[in-house]
Amino acid sequence: MSDLAPARVHSAVDSGGLSHRRIMTIITSLMLGMFLSALDQTIVSTALPTIAGDLHGLNHLSWVVTAYLITSTISLPLWGKFGDLWGRKGFYQLSVVIFLGGSALSGLSQNMVELIMFRAIQGLGAGGLMVGSQAIVGDVIPPRERGRYMGYFGAVFGLSSVLGPLAGGWLTQHASWRWIFYLNLPIGAVALVVIAAGLHVPRHRVAHRIDWWGAALLSAAVVGLILITTWGGTQYAWSSPEIVILAIACVVLLAVFVPVERATAEPIISMGLFRNRTFSAASAVGFVIGLAMFGAIVFLPLYLQVVHGSSPTRSGLELLPMVLGMLTTFILSGQLVSRTGRYKIFPILGTAITALGLFLFAHLSAATPFSTTAIAMFVTGLGMGLVMQVLVVAVQNAVPHEQLGTATATATFFRSIGGAFGVSILGSVFDSRLLSVLMAHASGQERRLLSAGSLSANPSQISHLPPAERALVIHAFTLALDRVFLVAAPIALVAFALTWLLREIPLRTTAHVRGGASTTEELHATVLDAPGEFLA
Repeated sequence: MSDLAPARVHSAVDSGGLSHRRIMTIITSLMLGMFLSALDQTIVSTALPTIAGDLHGLNHLSWVVTAYLITSTISLPLWGKFGDLWGRKGFYQLSVVIFLGGSALSGLSQNMVELIMFRAIQGLGAGGLMVGSQAIVGDVIPPRERGRYMGYFGAVFGLSSVLGPLAGGWLTQHASWRWIFYLNLPIGAVALVVIAAGLHVPRHRVAHRIDWWGAALLSAAVVGLILITTWGGTQYAWSSPEIVILAIACVVLLAVFVPVERATAEPIISMGLFRNRTFSAASAVGFVIGLAMFGAIVFLPLYLQVVHGSSPTRSGLELLPMVLGMLTTFILSGQLVSRTGRYKIFPILGTAITALGLFLFAHLSAATPFSTTAIAMFVTGLGMGLVMQVLVVAVQNAVPHEQLGTATATATFFRSIGGAFGVSILGSVFDSRLLSVLMAHASGQERRLLSAGSLSANPSQISHLPPAERALVIHAFTLALDRVFLVAAPIALVAFALTWLLREIPLRTTAHVRGGASTTEELHATVLDAPGEFLA
């Protein structure tokens, strides 16, 4: 039976649906947009110290990242809803234009305030790029076949993970940090041309009423939550009035948001989605694994640069084992999902393997050979590749077409929020541990010199310290990083427990868009295939 199943799937897709050539044209246009967004997340990091020095704004350095994170996160549900109501191609193109406008303005920035504002504009476009690429794939490729194409997107993510630090370090050193933003312009121009020529997705205009109140409440709550995790334990104590007031405000905003969404005809996030067991479980897994994975992985370049003394450019190359592991399971899981029609086992295995990789990271030290570090990175990459895209397939397979964009955006929203929380929470764990170790071993003068804030802001200054102080700092960094990974690993195990709640329903063998058209009959057939999931 298993040998015959793939033949039936290919027949259903190839005979009545889009050709492989047409699908690859669409995939190429989406990959260019995703490459823009993914590259920007990695290329800026290596240039931040130089940018802060050039614009005289070291105190506002974190806001260059935070502003982008806030706007990209809060715009996710809006982009998803707009695509559901008015069609995805136009809004996908608009997101590219906004992203490129923010990129050009960021490169022209004359001070940190301008750069932060323009990075926020970039983030708005990035939110549309993330949601649009995933939702359009859900439109044109059946869930049963989607695994065949997951490897392409994994390749884009992996390539950007390697090229980002390399390009950022090289451009900053040999040209100007401004070119890390200008580089987006020619790539984006090509993306716009390819999207206009090759991306043809029918527009479905429906009666609509935008949930502006819900969008405003959700945006305010998300901004408050990100500010809490960004400021808490660093700029303000966790028990300070500023953090307490922000926390109370977020609780109130979310408490008001839920009844507003229940009473709205076209909610920005449908509360009914959470009655769908697959959607709820996938969103919970995405949030927790995002918290553990992205919150911990962001510290890997710090380990390579500070503890092992690698340059920013070299540390980008040294991340290659993790990328290779991720690509391996991206492609393998995609092929197996298409062949078997089963997906639940992959997030289960992926979260367990990710937890193992994080435990391996917790045992690294300055004396650890790079080969051991590479094994830990490869294992973690294997786990990452088994989780992220499969969760998207599960969500898109479990919801009706009119909620495809909203469901995709909401699931991505929870993963992004998890990543934001992870970076902030584990960053606080790192800073606290680093400071305590330094204070325990350093003299009064050294305590002032080797402050946690200055070290984490500019790791390159460590190489200029006297040998004894440099050894102390590296030892402190190692212990602090160990603590980060020891905290992250059990969080990944929580995600592992949540994956068992996923309900595995048969993957559809038809796309929402077939042969250039979308039919209500396909949606009705989908509902009949899995009535229990839609009625849950």
